[in-house]
Amino acid sequence: MTYARITGTGSYLPEKVLTNHDLEKMMDTSDAWIRERTGICRRHIAADGETCSDMSMAAASAAIEMAGIEPTDIDLIIVATVTPDQVFPSTACIIQRRLGIHGCPAFDIQAACSGFVYALDLANRLIATGGAKTALVIGSEILSRITDWQDRATAVLFGDGAGAAILQPGDKPGILATHMHSDGQYADLLQVPQGIGSGYDALRAGEAFIQMNGNAVFRRAVATLDSIARETLADNGIGKHEIDWLVPHQANLRIIAAAAKKLDLPMERVVVTVDEQANTSSASIPLALDTAVRDGRIQRGQLLLFEAFGAGFTWGSALVRF
Repeated sequence: MTYARITGTGSYLPEKVLTNHDLEKMMDTSDAWIRERTGICRRHIAADGETCSDMSMAAASAAIEMAGIEPTDIDLIIVATVTPDQVFPSTACIIQRRLGIHGCPAFDIQAACSGFVYALDLANRLIATGGAKTALVIGSEILSRITDWQDRATAVLFGDGAGAAILQPGDKPGILATHMHSDGQYADLLQVPQGIGSGYDALRAGEAFIQMNGNAVFRRAVATLDSIARETLADNGIGKHEIDWLVPHQANLRIIAAAAKKLDLPMERVVVTVDEQANTSSASIPLALDTAVRDGRIQRGQLLLFEAFGAGFTWGSALVRF
């Protein structure tokens, strides 16, 4: 049987940093208020003219180098993003052109903050069934472009960045299991109600920013991440004590801490980057993964649990033997 395993990771963060103290000069907020409610200290902001594909290429190049492959070895590209370069073609096709690859499937998926887990699931299935041999999976976001910088309820939460992973077949399980869910009844609790799309209304163009019912999203996120973790462990006969690292979506430190507590995991076994990177949506899990791989915390053979929750609502998990 063929299994998919992660053979390389990479990430990219824009050079510009926006601290909480910078935000104090822009709106009615404070460093203490932001830290207490979110755990966030700073976030990275894309430069003028910098695109989703620019950031994706930087993350992909690092992952390709770690995996020890050539770009032409890649025969599947999936990009998870809510902030693509343009309506079409897909950001994945733009990356394909920039990498000099021809003919392989390349496409974007949009599952908000769960996007990377969704993309990982698809790549895993294609490799397991022989549809691909070397997959490039990317989560990349420029959320600063859809953030209302006068709305302190949302502006303090988000940042820009990209993370990538190379998946290749192996004779031992790497991606042990994936679980994906969604429930559209909660769609308007976290949304960008306007923008380029079939529902676009020029009279409401000022609403082309992230809007969120923070309290409702927080409650659903905590409950849902607990349920997806329990589902994943139960379905695969894994005990909580067997997890070496929890690599969660980096939305809010309080949500992450609550998820770890439900799993009886000390925070020392949770990869946390939200303090330095804020919420980068689909990029947050691959960014956190690459950070912990490169600083030596995550080692080969360890068992990782990815879990994500995002607009839609969407949620999902991946159980990974690294």
